[in-house]
Amino acid sequence: MNEIEICGRKIGEDYPPLVIAEIGINHEGQVDKAVHMIEAAAFVGCECVKFQTHIIEDEMIPNDLVPGNANESIWDIMCRCALTEEEEKELKALAESKGMIFLSTPFSRAAANRLENMGVAAFKIGSGECNNYPLITHIAQFGKPIILSTGMNNLKSIALAVKILRNHNIPFAILHCTSIYPTPYNKVRLKALNELKQFFPDSIIGLSDHSLGNYPCFAAVSFGASILERHFTCDKSWQGPDIEISMDPSELKDLIIGSRAIHQALDGHKDILPEEQTTINFAYASIVTIKPVKKGEILSLKNIWVKRPGTGSILADQFDKVLSKRFTRDLSANCQISLNDIESF
Repeated sequence: MNEIEICGRKIGEDYPPLVIAEIGINHEGQVDKAVHMIEAAAFVGCECVKFQTHIIEDEMIPNDLVPGNANESIWDIMCRCALTEEEEKELKALAESKGMIFLSTPFSRAAANRLENMGVAAFKIGSGECNNYPLITHIAQFGKPIILSTGMNNLKSIALAVKILRNHNIPFAILHCTSIYPTPYNKVRLKALNELKQFFPDSIIGLSDHSLGNYPCFAAVSFGASILERHFTCDKSWQGPDIEISMDPSELKDLIIGSRAIHQALDGHKDILPEEQTTINFAYASIVTIKPVKKGEILSLKNIWVKRPGTGSILADQFDKVLSKRFTRDLSANCQISLNDIESF
């Protein structure tokens, strides 16, 4: 089975899914809010928080484009929400002091360099950068694991990014994603996870989801998703373009507990477990007499049937085999028939 490792945490189908709480820019540039969200995520047992690293002048040119989930330009949003390097270092130290993995998505070369200088253990590449091959090449040169989101991309464009990662021998994971905010359930397309496994068999797969609930993430586990990412906030009354699609602490806790339970339930084959024997004892049916019988009498529907419990020597699945045999001794009604009670069969 494929696996990658980040800060000692092994990730792959043999392990419980890694749940990433995407804080992103839900802090709105306010460090105290970011601190609050890290603490809240840690409190409910989250292993990983993720931010976004924006160095505006290296990321974009001035523009007035307004994202579909906002009412102001992307330039204004990022200028307001960008954190300084010192602020990001503070947040990284806090997360790691609580035993959590700190990740951040760099949106530029300068942002990637900052994160590398900060000593991040891995890089998360956002969907918008999935086909930004110069940036992916730059990040791959650091030699650290990469988690690649793939919203707004198809298998062809993803393959070119994966080729770069393979050429640099980078451990990587691919997250299926739909870049619609929020994503209607009928646009999540979980079967795409099967395509990713088929086309990139050397990759860990996961889901970065923007729908309004945990259901797609839960279902993704059964498709083999080893990473589950959703936006996260402490308070859904806060302002911000991603708040609507964010889970709160109770939903985060439910996602962690639920995904682990589903992962535990996945393994196995359709056979009989030893632990089922106590139920078998009362739930199975044994072949019994339904009236007194005499030695030499022929077993038929008139004198035998199947009844609980399943503690008899001959169970119901052998019923047809005993018909027309003869009893070897007298029996009363409601006796479980043993092998010695009938002719051999």
